[in-house]
Amino acid sequence: MRLDHSGSAEIWLKLESLQPIGSYKLRGATSSIRQAAPQARQRVWTTSAGNMAQGVAWVARELGVPCTVIAPDTAPQVKLEAIARLGATTISVPFARWWEAMERGSFPGVEGFFVHPVLDERVMAGNGVIGLELVEQLADIAVVVTPWGGGGLTCGIASALAAVSPTTRVVACEPSTGAPLHASLAAGSAVAVDYTPSFVDGAGSKALLPAMWERSRGLVAEGVTVSLDETAAAIRTLATRARVVAEGAGALSVAAALSGRISGERIVCIVSGGNIDAGRLAEILAGRTPA
Repeated sequence: MRLDHSGSAEIWLKLESLQPIGSYKLRGATSSIRQAAPQARQRVWTTSAGNMAQGVAWVARELGVPCTVIAPDTAPQVKLEAIARLGATTISVPFARWWEAMERGSFPGVEGFFVHPVLDERVMAGNGVIGLELVEQLADIAVVVTPWGGGGLTCGIASALAAVSPTTRVVACEPSTGAPLHASLAAGSAVAVDYTPSFVDGAGSKALLPAMWERSRGLVAEGVTVSLDETAAAIRTLATRARVVAEGAGALSVAAALSGRISGERIVCIVSGGNIDAGRLAEILAGRTPA
């Protein structure tokens, strides 16, 4: 879908927000769980703020197996309700405890096949299909802009494009409330940053997982940060001009493209998800920026 823009660049939208769960995460969850041995996937679990949890829960429901989600206590209610509708059990923990569970791939009392939301190569391969589709759908793509949460989406797409469209640059965008990739690229090594939770709940963090830093440094052309005001403005633009509902992380790429900080004649923005609380969306459409 093309988003008209008054500048010199064409801005196109890849609407992963239209997936059955409202997010691209269904791709990676399906890829990971379907490739696991049948005996290993009798129970599945993940660590997620919402969208990967929905992806894993969706696949678990299709397979008829139990699903458990470890979620940070900052996860939005709209996503928690969606997880419950899909039949999964959610355990809410403080953000630091959630991050620890993701890093270790373990949580007391939780068993089964663990779908890592970032490091699982099968998840990244599923995400990479987006890159293959882009090349089939649109010619002469100069830049693909992705939101950066943990890196699984960006590295999956960038790996695919490196193979089939090596001249296409991949730019990762983060909220200014927590942009470790941008800081690490500037420093030339992985660094930690201050992180403040915000309505952009699917992106932004305090640090990079070491393995994702090693992957990304050879795949990502640059990192861009956008403010919460710019992100809210992008959500309004998508809703009013394209009739597309995007969550905070889903609008990051559009915010970066509209800022003029990304060069290229044809830019594709990955709108990664649309799972935003209705009240928060109403607040943004009214011209206010949530915390």
